[in-house]
Amino acid sequence: MNAAPLRFVLEPVGDELAAALKCEADVFLETYGNDEHQMEAEYGPYLESTGFMTVLDEDDEAVATARFIAPGPAGLKTLNDTSRPPWGVDGVRSARAAGVDPAKTWDIATVAVRPGSGRGGLCAAALYHGIVTAAFANDIEFVVMIMDSYARRLLTGLGLQTQVLPATNTGEYLGSASSTPLWANLHRMFERQRQEDPDAYRLIYQGIGLDGIALPTDWTWHPPGSPRRRRGER
Repeated sequence: MNAAPLRFVLEPVGDELAAALKCEADVFLETYGNDEHQMEAEYGPYLESTGFMTVLDEDDEAVATARFIAPGPAGLKTLNDTSRPPWGVDGVRSARAAGVDPAKTWDIATVAVRPGSGRGGLCAAALYHGIVTAAFANDIEFVVMIMDSYARRLLTGLGLQTQVLPATNTGEYLGSASSTPLWANLHRMFERQRQEDPDAYRLIYQGIGLDGIALPTDWTWHPPGSPRRRRGER
């Protein structure tokens, strides 16, 4: 690669976390009009169970960031938010009807990739690789999310098929005119991808082709309130 290597960070802290949050804030403000007050109101209640992963460039600026929410006292945001307009659906009941176990589920709350770097596709692939690798390393079997239709088409283009949560449909959500509550069984999703799109499987699941991105060797995630995180360890 001509560009300097990128660095993937699971559990960013300090300046790395600040860079990750700035990337998320910039992208969501530009794309959906979500300002910092709205982001705090929406995601603040889940911080005790929230994790981040980010891709940093040679200047330690974040070029891509994902936020996920693990099972915790506040629940999973996607399953809570389906009770709001336009759906009015009991999200936990809907998930269980689909066969989803909320206790083994991560909520993929945000995925943000800065436009214009020329490396957006690579960084998005790295985030998806990080999500699935970290999920399996932490005994997670399912994901849920409320995803904009354009973003969902990009995901489907990589052979990653998602399912609509029962009793929901596509509607307006947090500045997106067209979003859908979704779920996926990770094992089935990637087995299908392996069969139907082996090139994408090698990239996303196996990480083959993520050249120039230094990846973690340990994908274990520690919640913010865990003893290790309180000691400031990564």
